[in-house]
Amino acid sequence: MDMHTVVVGTSGTTAEDVVAVARHGARVELSAAAVEALAAARLIVDALAAKPEPVYGVSTGFGALASRHISPELRAQLQRNIVRSHAAGMGPRVEREVVRALMFLRLKTVASGHTGVRPEVAQTMADLLNAGITPVVHEYGSLGCSGDLAPLSHCALTLMGEGDAEGPDGTVRPAGELLAAHGITPVELREKEGLALLNGTDGMLGMLVMALADLKNLYTSADITAALSLEALLGTDKVLAPELHAIRPHPGQGVSADNMTRVLAGSGLTGHHQDDAPRVQDAYSVRCAPQVNGAGRDTLDYAAVVAGRELASSVDNPVVLPDGRVESNGNFHGAPVAYVLDFLAIVAADLGSICERRTDRLLDKNRSHGLPPFLADDAGVDSGLMIAQYTQAALVSEMKRLAVPASADSIPSSAMQEDHVSMGWSAARKLRTAVDNLARIVAVELYAATRAVEIRAAQGLTPAPASQAAVAALRAAGAEGPGPDRFLAPDLAAADTFVREGRLVAAVEPVTGPLA
Repeated sequence: MDMHTVVVGTSGTTAEDVVAVARHGARVELSAAAVEALAAARLIVDALAAKPEPVYGVSTGFGALASRHISPELRAQLQRNIVRSHAAGMGPRVEREVVRALMFLRLKTVASGHTGVRPEVAQTMADLLNAGITPVVHEYGSLGCSGDLAPLSHCALTLMGEGDAEGPDGTVRPAGELLAAHGITPVELREKEGLALLNGTDGMLGMLVMALADLKNLYTSADITAALSLEALLGTDKVLAPELHAIRPHPGQGVSADNMTRVLAGSGLTGHHQDDAPRVQDAYSVRCAPQVNGAGRDTLDYAAVVAGRELASSVDNPVVLPDGRVESNGNFHGAPVAYVLDFLAIVAADLGSICERRTDRLLDKNRSHGLPPFLADDAGVDSGLMIAQYTQAALVSEMKRLAVPASADSIPSSAMQEDHVSMGWSAARKLRTAVDNLARIVAVELYAATRAVEIRAAQGLTPAPASQAAVAALRAAGAEGPGPDRFLAPDLAAADTFVREGRLVAAVEPVTGPLA
């Protein structure tokens, strides 16, 4: 298989495939087994459609209107109408990578053979992805139950050649024009197909998968910045000893402690320069970094388990079962995904909080053990990093608001038929903001800690080789070192990009070996 092609089969997909398609434009192909499963399930739906007995989604209305039996001559119109009426999103456009993940994950479920969608509809979904056509999807419209209805409807509308979409050049045009330009024939939906294209947790799941990828990098980066801050504060690395973490065996805690130990190996600063201000113990934000970072890591691991289960699922209502039954169900409810999205927002907020506390300590001359006030070149004339910490504090405060769970809420809809919903889409949207903010928070700590380490080096102390590598790489990326005050926003933006793109981790690993 071409490394840039993702083959969609009948049994789910992987997180890596989601990221490859959503972010990196990987091509999508349907496996032969998926095409066979699609055709077999469609035969079952066609047989049910020919019977006089009503079957939900095949020959009935939807939601609170499910009691009406729909005659055969109106069923194509029924499927078109559900897409058109449900494409009712409002607000700003959702990011391209989120929409691609949404489309790909819906295709994954369709290809399972449990939805009754025809093979040609699934192929058109793949064609849209491969052509780089991205439906315009809006911020608001999903309650995270009965699927991400409005977002998925906007995608289905594009399949029909209606609504607006973004072409591969980034220009928004009528979807019909874009399909014609790429030789794609709009689909004419048949029984159950409109419903099957709308009824899934694909949006919230796609955002969960991408958040997990981003947070993995940020947690490793935060281990590195915590080590740099410990070093700059002349703290002790004895608290990182493996035997201490073995007696409280949370897996993530041991991983974070090991990462920090690797970064600090060979340091001439840690624990050896406390004569002027002896300390029995370092502050919690320094000493407890492995415990806080590690607890977040363990939460990420649990969220990844939930994401893996959901990636292996076929979420639709009703579903086509192997024995030929078409059964209604509640598998579209987003609660499992919504909960972990909220869990991640909580741990991200706490990680941001502990990073900010270390930054504040580096800048306070009464607690930094010999560093200049605000790491300024000429304190009083220069303000140093005073306002960088203000920015970081503002971000932390925003993170705390974003940590308020969305999944604890519910609001009834569809004339009380859908009387309990997950709000998982909302949980995912706020998590994306939280992840963006966390990258900025970690970047500010990195910027402060590297400046502090350089000041220690100017005092005649020798930083760890990994610390030196981090400093050199960050400076090469455009974030300057100590000196008189200057326009600081570009330096912080450079540090943010450096962290976000995984370049901090890449800078130290040649010295430390692979970090977890």
